[in-house]
Amino acid sequence: MRVPAAPITLALVNDYEVVVAGLAQLLRPFEDRVLVVDTEVSGIPANPVDIVIYDTFAAPNGSNSRIHGLLASANVGKVVGYSFNDNPQAARDSIASGAKGYISKAVPVEQLVDALERIHRGETVIVLGAPDAPSIMEEWPGQGGGLTAREAEIIGLITQGYSNQEISQKCYLSINTVKTYVRSAYRKAGVATRAQAVAWAMRNGFNSERTAS
Repeated sequence: MRVPAAPITLALVNDYEVVVAGLAQLLRPFEDRVLVVDTEVSGIPANPVDIVIYDTFAAPNGSNSRIHGLLASANVGKVVGYSFNDNPQAARDSIASGAKGYISKAVPVEQLVDALERIHRGETVIVLGAPDAPSIMEEWPGQGGGLTAREAEIIGLITQGYSNQEISQKCYLSINTVKTYVRSAYRKAGVATRAQAVAWAMRNGFNSERTAS
């Protein structure tokens, strides 16, 4: 009689608890294949895991230092980036930093799980979504205020003090695209200035749980 393979153990890492919780919820129906055993907000997994999914929501895309820090831990087997950004250079930069996978948030969860299994078997996997495809994320900060997931990510970066130009460079977006997201988010939030946007964000779930690094 064939003994079923044990599920791949996962830790989920992001600066926002609601984002980590949403990803855990998405993966729950696949617990026979991938099992979330740690949901870390910014930190290092407390227990050994096969794969860390590093959700880049409201973090500079391709955050090399975060990937390096995770891989430096004996508790981390492999790191996979999970991102809105479908720019191939963003994926290549993450892989160059040591990640073994880079998965778009636009791909169906079944495809995400398939990719994680391939990565666990030793492949390096990049799965990018179609341009402007909707995210499969279930929850994100600012959602209650009407922000799309992508608008919320830009507001999250603004609350961390990044300028539009810095967001453009760090997230592999054109400056005009960043400005479009900012205008749309400001309109929905009913604000007109950066200071007002930050104050609105703090009232609407953008208090990240980032720990000192």
